Amino acid sequence: MSTHIPEREIAERPTAYNGPNLSPVGMELMPRRLADGVHALMAVPAPKDNNGLIAGADAALIVDAGITPDVSRTIQEMAAELTDRPLRYLINTTYHGDHTFGNLAFPAETVIVSSRANRANMTDLGYEKRVRSGNMYGDEALFDAVTTWRLPDVVFDSFAEIDLGGRTVQLWHFGPGNGPGDTVVYVPDTRVAWTGNLLCHAGIAHMLLQGGPEPYIATMRAMKEALPDLETIIPGHGPAGDGHAAVDTLISYLERLHEEVDSAVRQGRTLEETMGACTDPWAERLDPALAAALGPPAAQHAMLDLCRNLHRLNVLATYRLYTRHP
Repeated sequence: MSTHIPEREIAERPTAYNGPNLSPVGMELMPRRLADGVHALMAVPAPKDNNGLIAGADAALIVDAGITPDVSRTIQEMAAELTDRPLRYLINTTYHGDHTFGNLAFPAETVIVSSRANRANMTDLGYEKRVRSGNMYGDEALFDAVTTWRLPDVVFDSFAEIDLGGRTVQLWHFGPGNGPGDTVVYVPDTRVAWTGNLLCHAGIAHMLLQGGPEPYIATMRAMKEALPDLETIIPGHGPAGDGHAAVDTLISYLERLHEEVDSAVRQGRTLEETMGACTDPWAERLDPALAAALGPPAAQHAMLDLCRNLHRLNVLATYRLYTRHP
């Protein structure tokens, strides 16, 4: 086992791997009102990037910037239709380009906020473009418009609050998960959290791109303890879901992943043997609650195929981590 957090996300992928299609071509953002002044901006089709808008009496905040400047401008136009409050803040839930490449299209007076660990990973735009190009499925040229990687203006270590006027927004960094700096945006008066890549609807396969199961488990337990009143999560990708069900399901998955890969490594098994030995929760079907949230059969089939691919990636990433950093 290992609690080591790599400096960069794993670049290796399993054989015949197909990751999430994050190209904005054909994407629509559908606003979903959660409370007065609070909207989820849900991407169709999933699993393209979701966003959020949170407004108080004095100011508004957007969650995540979009994968290109054009997407960023669409988000801002939608926000202007939903609220007349000035856009003062932008939160980056992760450093990944599909959440941050749109930073440069926000006004200079919009303050970008994220965890210190996220900003620390925003150092090599060329590398980040190359990594995210694997999710563009032929639309890589859209990244030509990303000429600079605008960094967060304000960072925090574990907790921060933003007062929008009669509405407080909490920012949490519970620890590493999908990446080292995952940031959760929580609105206490609505019991809703934007969770970025850290936490998706229960039954969706998460991605261990820059870390391992055990640090991720500790992060999830810290989140569960800190946010006991949490009801709804708006993930960075996929449908909204029940927060505690998502946390519990992910912890169970990560615990089994750790145990099975750790056992395989101790037995000297190859990567291929480890792949075959690990339980695949998506071998037969999606969780019924997730299937219902996704809707049409085509969306369910696409998500099932994606989860199978992401699970193989998680086994590979955990195996490499445990064999390099025992």
